[in-house]
Amino acid sequence: MIGTTRTAEKAERMRAEGVEPVIWPGGDLGPALAEATHLLTSVAPDDDGDPVLRDAGDAIAGAAGHIVWAGYLSTTGVYGDRQGGWVDETSDLRPATRRGEARVAAEAAWQALAAQSGLALHIFRLAGIYGPGRGPFAKVKDGSARRIVKPGQVFSRIHVDDIATVLRASMARPDPGAIYNVCDDDPAPPEDVLAHAAELLGLPPPPEVPFEAAEMSPMARSFYAESKSVRNDRIKRDLGVNLAYPDYRAGLAALLAQEQG
Repeated sequence: MIGTTRTAEKAERMRAEGVEPVIWPGGDLGPALAEATHLLTSVAPDDDGDPVLRDAGDAIAGAAGHIVWAGYLSTTGVYGDRQGGWVDETSDLRPATRRGEARVAAEAAWQALAAQSGLALHIFRLAGIYGPGRGPFAKVKDGSARRIVKPGQVFSRIHVDDIATVLRASMARPDPGAIYNVCDDDPAPPEDVLAHAAELLGLPPPPEVPFEAAEMSPMARSFYAESKSVRNDRIKRDLGVNLAYPDYRAGLAALLAQEQG
């Protein structure tokens, strides 16, 4: 297995885990692509488009004949704001933020390369990711958590382990051109998640703050520009996936058990 990383420190950790590292940007992806049978990219687009395609698009096209599965990790942000309504993979794309617009453009660029080269491309639209090191417990414990309340706001989420399950299932059942939403079964208001985290810790719920009065970074505030519920029927029907953490309650309980263990 070959993987990219940005730092020499992470490259050493990857070697210790049996992964051959390539430091990128800066390294040559050509030799790795020349022997690859599977390709997965989680690199976000920048102001100039998709960095992977910009750096290695020609090499990827040249390797398409022997790559049996390629995956691009996108985001449910491509659907934009639906005022809490449901979307699935057939819904039109209405990005409401610059990040969402960049993802729509990146998806289109990967699809164009696939159409031209025959790359066996699969697109995965990920909801908000949580998992070890990316849970709410630390902020709840130290008292810095705030339940920001915007009436009608809901987010879909996905545990990182369930993302891995979906990707493995897709590799086992390639379907070039397929698009999958990767999320759990229970879109929920963010304040409910924090309240449940506090309950699991035996602490009072964090204080509520109206969205209009909340002190937030521009990035954090932009997430509240979109409210939607995302359907995940396709990963279950087409890939046979059973989520380990079908809602945030199951996911948070497992995270806390892992942290305490």
